[in-house]
Amino acid sequence: MSPEKIFRALADETRLRCVVLIQQKGELCVCELTYVLNLAQPKISRHLAILKAANLLQDRREGLWVYYQLHTDLPAWVRQVLQTTVSGVQEVKPFCTDRQNLSLMPNREQIRCTLE
Repeated sequence: MSPEKIFRALADETRLRCVVLIQQKGELCVCELTYVLNLAQPKISRHLAILKAANLLQDRREGLWVYYQLHTDLPAWVRQVLQTTVSGVQEVKPFCTDRQNLSLMPNREQIRCTLE
């Protein structure tokens, strides 16, 4: 896992927004990210694939749904960079708006992935 690969993956705004949300919430479904970022599922999935290829994220399937979390084998320096980044941007738009939009997602816990 090279620093260049990590920072290249995080250099895109959509990917950074996804990682910040996942870092804050622990695990998110593709449908939650499409709702919050107001982007089409194929676009979100493409960005998540790039983050997964960089070994920043790992996924798990639950039926038809795919959930993403930070990769469990991230080196300490990467975790520290992500924690510092989240701390630094959590009150800055669009990151604070993303967190708020996720909290406002209707019936999120009951029907987590009916939006896909």
